[in-house]
Amino acid sequence: MLTPGDVRQTVDAIASVQAGDGRIPWVPAGKTDPWNMVEAAMALDVGGRHDDAARAYAWLRDRQLPHGGWYSYYVGDEVSDRTLDTNVSAYIAVGVWHHYLSTDDEAFLRLMWPVVEKVIDHVLAFQSPTGAIAWRADDPADGALLTGSSSIHLSLRCALAIAAHLRQQRPDWELSAGALAIAIAHRPDVFLDKARWAMDWYYPILGGIVRGDIARLRIDAGWDAFVVEGLGVRCVSDRPWITAAETCELVMSLDAIGAGERAREVFGWVQFLRHDDGGYWCGMNFEGERFDAPGQYFTADQPTWNSAAVVLAAHALDGDGPTAGLFRGEGLPMGLTVEQMLAAGIRISGEGRAGYQPPARD
Repeated sequence: MLTPGDVRQTVDAIASVQAGDGRIPWVPAGKTDPWNMVEAAMALDVGGRHDDAARAYAWLRDRQLPHGGWYSYYVGDEVSDRTLDTNVSAYIAVGVWHHYLSTDDEAFLRLMWPVVEKVIDHVLAFQSPTGAIAWRADDPADGALLTGSSSIHLSLRCALAIAAHLRQQRPDWELSAGALAIAIAHRPDVFLDKARWAMDWYYPILGGIVRGDIARLRIDAGWDAFVVEGLGVRCVSDRPWITAAETCELVMSLDAIGAGERAREVFGWVQFLRHDDGGYWCGMNFEGERFDAPGQYFTADQPTWNSAAVVLAAHALDGDGPTAGLFRGEGLPMGLTVEQMLAAGIRISGEGRAGYQPPARD
């Protein structure tokens, strides 16, 4: 486990990459994307660097597009990828709520409310009758992603928490959150097939939809496909790539369903990726299945979002205060349940809950 000093060192490593204008690129002078930048800003708040986190959110606020979203990638102030990813845009709601919980800064929350409201309305414009949300606002016909929709579900719950705190009524968001949860839990066929990616395995848990026995069964079903004992989590099931970010997101998913002992064990494995300066290598490319097999780091970078995932996992396991329980869903509204939606006259269609099927392994 990391000491508080270890966590501060990692947070400082992230802060060292932040540019003077507030943006947090992946690496010095590298590209910036809104989702990963929010995750890095959340880590800054965990480490007490609240002014630095606020500067990151100011950078995003100043560059919000008229429709409410952001482009996928920037290099400096220039747009390098004009894809309009709904999940990438929506995640600012999680960061804004996290910053408020970290600071009790009411003025910040009120300042950011129009930003959050505009982006959530933008994203929900791409929700289909199935409840799923298209991953590309610029090309909604490209389909919906289970991981992206699960992450949007968490963003939507945080947006609802902000609205409730500011006494803003958004019952339409509650309906959308309920429909989205139903799609994620009951309608796997409405999402693009990305089963080989670890995120599709655990994100319905991390996004706050799947809990209880179903969540534990889901974890067990995918464990052998994605987890390499003693190392961590594969990014994809059919490649020898252990990544710190996916491993730490699994840690937070395990913590969210009360599997704390298992979460701590997995978190301990990934510490071999820690650099002397507190940053974390992205991952390792290994040969064979054994911990002591020959291998090498598959990137020479220590991306800010990668180190941020470690900070957030450490905080979930050992932190205190309201932010430590964010990924457990503590204090977050759920949206409408199936029963409430039926009572409201909303038609619920589709088959019953489908069991999780791990990807085939050669």
